[in-house]
Amino acid sequence: MGFYSPQSLVADARRHGVRVRRPDVNEGRADAILQPDPDSIGGWAVRLGLSGIRTIGTDLAGAVDAVRASAGPFADLPDLARRVRLTGPQAEALATAGAFGCFGVERREALWAAGVVAGVRPEHLPGTTVGFDAPALPGMTDAELTVSDVWATGVSPDSHPVQHLRGKLDGLGAVRIDRLDDVGRRAGPDAPPRVLVGGLVTHRQRPATARGVTFVNLEDESGMLNVTCSEGLWARYRSVALGSAALLVRGRLERSPEGVLNLLADRLQRMPLAVPLQSRDFR
Repeated sequence: MGFYSPQSLVADARRHGVRVRRPDVNEGRADAILQPDPDSIGGWAVRLGLSGIRTIGTDLAGAVDAVRASAGPFADLPDLARRVRLTGPQAEALATAGAFGCFGVERREALWAAGVVAGVRPEHLPGTTVGFDAPALPGMTDAELTVSDVWATGVSPDSHPVQHLRGKLDGLGAVRIDRLDDVGRRAGPDAPPRVLVGGLVTHRQRPATARGVTFVNLEDESGMLNVTCSEGLWARYRSVALGSAALLVRGRLERSPEGVLNLLADRLQRMPLAVPLQSRDFR
């Protein structure tokens, strides 16, 4: 994907009005595809591919496509289990990704049944395998769905990890990135405001020509912001800066002659994050 992670690309697509759909064993394909959607910008939505799910890969995803193409859509999870050989971890990853949504089952129910899938063989008669029907289970919260999506595919197609922390961030006085422009304009060029911003760390860069300055890119549910860290600040907060998937940054908001906003950091703080994400760091 180059400089930006799939999560950042998907989040940016959503901010521009593109709908992104989860992988699906019936509705999707091995690789990402476009599907008609009148509610998506341009009339097309992006459906993520099965091959991007943890433990699935291109060979198994291609096999699912081939079986579906030759004998028709899968009727339910037992039908899929008989026609496609899945291991327990593969079935669990598909369930966690929401790829069984076409069967009308919630993810906890699908995860319950995933343990049975590995024991099903093509020679088993329909209806002879028990354990697919889960008891009444609570649905996942929005935050749990985001964690599940990112664990399974590295991407959250319809939410952002930071949005689940927005209530806490608002309580701390943190400003959403898409509102920084208004904050800066109200303050005026002669009195750059000091602001607090929280977000995922998508990149850390220290170009050889920057004389010790490190640049950090923050991303929240509304956009991205470049943060400039002086050599002294980086030394003071080095462990936090390098070891945190998300940061709460305080600093002076600056605007370049081209109108680009930048935050000159004076304090870095670790921001707890339930979703395991990694930045793309270049030196």
